[in-house]
Order: sequence, then structure tokens, then C-alpha cells
Amino acid sequence: MTSSEQRPPGNPNVAVHEFQQLIRTMYFEKDAARGVDGTFMWLMEEIGELAAALREGSHEDKMEEFADVLAWLTTIANVAEVDLAAAITRKYGAGCPGCGKFTCVCADSGKP
Repeated sequence: MTSSEQRPPGNPNVAVHEFQQLIRTMYFEKDAARGVDGTFMWLMEEIGELAAALREGSHEDKMEEFADVLAWLTTIANVAEVDLAAAITRKYGAGCPGCGKFTCVCADSGKP
């Protein structure tokens, strides 16, 4: 998808790299000016809002807050020049980083 193309409204099939580019196109100038530290503080605020939605929010509230957390995480990745799709593939593309299986068999006492 090029920056001049737009995905039809309501299409749920957004790839990670497309979402990262969408966030970059919409917000990068503001994000770069704010920097990683300032952006991290916004992410933490959104994580707090997600925690509240998980405790007592509606399904719509949860959906909104998950989207916000993902957007702010993606914003930090853009400012830090991290390709999220590459990072995800590198860490999880061959299975669980702990046990190497696609269905994790790690002990519950450790990560993940």
C-alpha cells in the first residue's frame, strides 16, 4: 500500500507493516518532535486506560484502548527506527523464544 492509497473503511486485515506506515504517515512529524521519552509517557497513560477498561469497561472500551496502546507502541517504534514486522518475525517467527515450539510448552513459572 503506497501513501497515496487508502484502505477501505472497516477492513480488518491490516498487516503490521501497513499499520506502522499508516501511523508514520499520520503522525511522524509530531512524534519525532516529541521523541521517545515523551512518546513513552503517552504509551504508559494509554496502558493505564487499558487496565481500567479491562477491569470495568465495555467491549467497545477495551477495543478502543487496545488500539490506542498498539498505536502508541507503533509510534515509539517509528521514532526509534524499529521495523515492527521484522522485530516480530525475528523474535517469534520460529516459535516461542523459550522453547522453540509454536504451541508453547514452557513452564508456567517462567516467561512466557
